Amino acid sequence: MSYFSEIYDGIRTLLTGMSVTGKYFLNSRKGAITQQYPDNRDTLQMFERFRGEVVMPHDENNEHSCTGCQKCELACPNGSIEIIWDRVIDETTGKKKKIIDQHIYHLGMCTQCGLCVDACPSDAIKWSQNFENSVYDRTQLTRVLNKPGSKVRAGVEE
Repeated sequence: MSYFSEIYDGIRTLLTGMSVTGKYFLNSRKGAITQQYPDNRDTLQMFERFRGEVVMPHDENNEHSCTGCQKCELACPNGSIEIIWDRVIDETTGKKKKIIDQHIYHLGMCTQCGLCVDACPSDAIKWSQNFENSVYDRTQLTRVLNKPGSKVRAGVEE
């Protein structure tokens, strides 16, 4: 008698576990998230919270919001962000002012923790949706985020 009860219990627990799979199988057309990559590169939709790589958005006048405060550099636990800055004399006030020379991002060292983006007081850096970052040479994973000749947008204060 115990032999048949063990078979019954085995089948019952198998069907209980497979009920989740069966429900998804019957309702999979409603919201399947499987993407046919790379066939659908044009229509590929990433999630809003996806963390691809850090970028610094510039407007049409080649201006950005980074003041060079280095809070993102200090917040990064493994040194993925490096800010090289210089001091120049402001023509309007005659005082020395800090400007960024290069805002360097080392994608190969980044863990996508998001502490740098959260620490930025002026929202100068953001996460992009780019995920195709495979390269043969690691030096290609080092990016300069500020474009050449770019400057701080008017009205952005440190």
